[in-house]
Amino acid sequence: MEKYLLKDYISLLQEKNVLGDVNLSDTCMNTIVELVSCDSQQVVSNTLFLCKGVHFKAQYLQDAVNKGAFAYLSEVEYPEVNIPWIPLTNVRYAMANLATMYYNDPWKKLNVIGLTGTKGKSTTTYYLKAILDAYLERVGENESAIISSIATYDGIERFESHITTPEPLDLERHFANAVESKIDFVTMEVSSQALKYDRVLGVNFSVAAFLNIGYDHVSSVEHPTWEDYFASKLRIFEQCTNALVNLDSEHCDEILEAAKVAKKVITFSERDEKADFYGYNVHKTGNDIIFSVRGSDFDEEFKLSMLGLFNVSNALCAIAIARLYDISVSDIQTGLYHAKVPGRMEIYTSNDKKITVIVDYAHNQLSFQKLFESVRTEYPKHHVSIVFGCPGNKAQERRHDLGEIAGKNAEYVYLTEDDPGDEDIIAISEEIALAVKMESTLYEIIVDREQAIVRAMQDSIQLEENSVILVVGKGSETCQKRNGKLVRIISDTECVIRELKKYNEK
Repeated sequence: MEKYLLKDYISLLQEKNVLGDVNLSDTCMNTIVELVSCDSQQVVSNTLFLCKGVHFKAQYLQDAVNKGAFAYLSEVEYPEVNIPWIPLTNVRYAMANLATMYYNDPWKKLNVIGLTGTKGKSTTTYYLKAILDAYLERVGENESAIISSIATYDGIERFESHITTPEPLDLERHFANAVESKIDFVTMEVSSQALKYDRVLGVNFSVAAFLNIGYDHVSSVEHPTWEDYFASKLRIFEQCTNALVNLDSEHCDEILEAAKVAKKVITFSERDEKADFYGYNVHKTGNDIIFSVRGSDFDEEFKLSMLGLFNVSNALCAIAIARLYDISVSDIQTGLYHAKVPGRMEIYTSNDKKITVIVDYAHNQLSFQKLFESVRTEYPKHHVSIVFGCPGNKAQERRHDLGEIAGKNAEYVYLTEDDPGDEDIIAISEEIALAVKMESTLYEIIVDREQAIVRAMQDSIQLEENSVILVVGKGSETCQKRNGKLVRIISDTECVIRELKKYNEK
């Protein structure tokens, strides 16, 4: 990988108009930058270090200096640290530009597919990866890469994710790893935060898909208004070649208008027969969801082995993207049917069929509504209970919205922990409970998430009727975010499997 001098980075930042007054020696300016990093744990000799984040401390910078950082960039000076300061006016915008330069724009050698929307990003990402991998395996090429809120794989690194869209330096590293691994396709989720705060700045998406829009992520630490949230989502079209739009989404006209900046706009729908990809005749046979799709050059039947009638919309999006790359209908059918999404609509049923547990990542108003609609359709006459919580320090209005939806649709609600951050779990749960009580629905607060799941399953055993327990919000995640730390936990999936095993063995 080509290396640049510090003065080359300085010239770039001057060009981007994000640099304050710089006074550096010639020796410093002519230093070869071996690494650009914002992580003091990764620093090597001759690292250009970036200071960012509201919780950043001078000690982190000193740790970087001790390991070899020779200059730092930040919006504020740390005079107690004795290396040259490069002042910035916008650290996030600067970081994105530094990342693309350091890694030499690796995305240009890839087909990068970006998916945004209030719900369905993860599922659609995994559907598309399954399709791509079915095709790639058949033609003897490497597995595709994925960057999602569930997991990341770039050909070199594979790990559980803790953020939807990585920061620019991490994102460009993943792209570079994919290029090094001779990977052609990268499918990634693109969050509103990533678009608003320039995490994907400088990247052009081969395809950008807009799945839907609902009310979410409005808070003092995310988007101040819903309008800001929506506008941030729409920015994805400003950096793509092909745009995909769901005609069934709310605010479809505004989405289509924003998509016009792309070279080509493709539409998909379950309602509008004029869409480029029209899904119809959706029905369930056994545990499979079956539907037909009509495109410009095909009219075929497809099957999903995942629960959730709402997933047909996600599948339509994946089909449309695959056809843009001329992937055959048979490869699409194979990939979709075998697609699995960790922690998404995973169904576990006791041997006697009395208890069904659905583990899902549903965590906002739109996904809650769709989940309950699907469950009530697919499991009529079942007692429905739900285990969930809300995260701390973000999207505070979710607490009322999710409590209201749960109260209207469930017979019993168990409120528990879901990434509380530095907020009190009981306080969060009591906010949710205010909305649950408005619907006169029974509930209880059980702080420990594992215990809440166990209680819900034990209570269902006592019922005379068959039951469905929804365990939502965490899926297959194995960590809770508490007080600035990631704390290891047993995943919802593991807990459910263990408890059902106990029940089946009785």
